[in-house]
Amino acid sequence: MNHLCKFIGIALSGCFASAPMPALAQEGTVLVPLPSVMDFSGGQGFGAALGVGFEYESAYDGADERELEIEPAGAVHYRRGAHLFFWEGMELGWRGRLADHWLLQAGVRNEGGLEPDDSSEGNLDGIVPRDSHVVGFLEVRRGLGVDWRNWVAARLMGGPSDFGTLGVVAFGHRFGNQSDGTGTEIYGFSTFGSSRFIDKDFGVTAADARGSGMPEFGLNGGYRSTGVQLVHRRNLSDKLHAIAQAGFERYSGDIADSPIARNDSEFEVSLALVWRF
Repeated sequence: MNHLCKFIGIALSGCFASAPMPALAQEGTVLVPLPSVMDFSGGQGFGAALGVGFEYESAYDGADERELEIEPAGAVHYRRGAHLFFWEGMELGWRGRLADHWLLQAGVRNEGGLEPDDSSEGNLDGIVPRDSHVVGFLEVRRGLGVDWRNWVAARLMGGPSDFGTLGVVAFGHRFGNQSDGTGTEIYGFSTFGSSRFIDKDFGVTAADARGSGMPEFGLNGGYRSTGVQLVHRRNLSDKLHAIAQAGFERYSGDIADSPIARNDSEFEVSLALVWRF
């Protein structure tokens, strides 16, 4: 789920560094009352948090290997009214709440490339390493109702020609009556990619085939995957906060036929603790 690690916002999505971190704010001060949207500015000015995340997930998209990662987590927010500027792990950008029911965000993020050593069992030996990219994203989310209990969203992410484009659509539901960003939320999503985007993770070029022994394999653009994500945020104290996530994603049948995709689905679970300054 590395590319969706965070969809949610829509990018909760894959490595914890780009997943939302919980925040303490007085009721009514958060930008949007959803566990999947960060805001620990306290309603105005700067806010920062540091912590550690534990994540158990697939070693790479389509892997049948699992790995446990322990990584630092950090974010900085600056808010003025309905506008919030953020650095959150691999993302740098702006998000704003417009007309009560709309949330927009835009920015840049770093996307890592597929590497032979992503597989500790040698399943990717001989492939040509894929480059990392700095890419742009644009997201819109619409709350259905005044309390944002339900919502729909779309995100578009794109970069250089060898990266391609990714589109994501999602719908979510928040449980409970909390309005401070804590609580439990579930959302479903589907992803759609250009042929270049899908091939960089699952395609096998002639050079890959010569080095790895895999057969050449290429994919068209279009439907990529569907999944579901569960998010829970809780204040353990005034300063210490926790977030837990669990997600499942199933790839399209065409992607499942790739020699790189040894599984047609994947899951992730994570737990993080952050300290708000």
